[in-house]
Amino acid sequence: MKIIDSILTDAASIAAIRKDIHAHPELCFKEVRTADVVAKQLTDWGIPIHRGMGTTGVVGIVHGRDGGACGRGIGLRADIDALPMQEFNTFAHASKHAGKMHACGHDGHTAMLLAAAKHFSKNRDFDGTVYLIFQPAEEGGGGAREMIKDGMFEKFPMQAVFGMHNWPGAQVGTFAVSPGPVMASSNEFKITIRGKGSHAALPHNGVDPVPVACQLVQAFQTIITRNKKPVDAGVISVTMINAGEATNVVPDFCVIQGTVRTFSIEVLDLIESRMKQITENLCAAFDAKPEFHFNRNYPPTINSAAEANFARKVMEGIVGKDNVMTQEPTMGAEDFSFMLQAKPGAYCFIANGDGSHREMGHGAGPCMLHNPSYDFNDDLIPLGGTYWVELATQWLANPTQI
Repeated sequence: MKIIDSILTDAASIAAIRKDIHAHPELCFKEVRTADVVAKQLTDWGIPIHRGMGTTGVVGIVHGRDGGACGRGIGLRADIDALPMQEFNTFAHASKHAGKMHACGHDGHTAMLLAAAKHFSKNRDFDGTVYLIFQPAEEGGGGAREMIKDGMFEKFPMQAVFGMHNWPGAQVGTFAVSPGPVMASSNEFKITIRGKGSHAALPHNGVDPVPVACQLVQAFQTIITRNKKPVDAGVISVTMINAGEATNVVPDFCVIQGTVRTFSIEVLDLIESRMKQITENLCAAFDAKPEFHFNRNYPPTINSAAEANFARKVMEGIVGKDNVMTQEPTMGAEDFSFMLQAKPGAYCFIANGDGSHREMGHGAGPCMLHNPSYDFNDDLIPLGGTYWVELATQWLANPTQI
């Protein structure tokens, strides 16, 4: 494994910053203190910053030896927000704010990019510009979309953008990256079925929305099995059904809610269209009236082939070919997808280990993301920081490779 010496030397101090951020988690668009910490570090290291993009985002600007005159730029992105969860850990850097926790490792993502930033502040042996993107509100707020709306790509011209997420369960020292879809779109639906209430002993006097809801839940699965191509991935999950207030009353209405995940917009278009059509026609058949709402939250995260393959070569140079895995697509979602819709780039996974870095008392095995016992593995900081530096330096040095 080829780790940059200066990043390894600074790893302990960067880990201390990471633990401080972990202890003071902030939710989406509220990351004021976190942004202050990031901004102070970058400023102390002599890196110019721009604040307030996407509400609380911070962008660091690192010009190379040419002062950025060549016009080439690359973006490196880390997310900075926490989750609305209660932390179970009791170590010294556990969350000091009830109901808020860094349970997805965004504190670690911030730390890895800060490690690269500190190295870049003293080593600018490249032409062009590295943009350090510290993005708010990944957890449901669409912070990437808001930074783009605020003109990030116009103000900071870059030809490609890259992101990275820790991945529990895989051995530390390994990466995964692949071209194509790597994370799914995230979408939510809410369907209100309006019937006509009646006494439960006299159901013929009303229109019962509950059987309609049961029929809908089953009918939606035929979209997956009979409407879309079997080779195209798609998930419809009804996760909430709410109706009624008494056992002897047929309710006036029933509400169905859930999520849809796909790896392509085409499949998403199909699923939404068919869900709406089935809802309207099935409700009509039972003399009920529907209200159909479908919200598209995050698009699928799709790596561009050239950038994903370039990232793989960089990883192989650091950890060896055998330690760079094929990136198995996951139905989880990520708002870095908005950046990849606007620019070429790649989103990779860096292995977070099996959980043995955690304090005792939480059981064996990996501590999964969005888990109240989660903690980022600080052993990743030198490796992640090295990857960011090597990726940016090599990309800027090889304008014809992409």
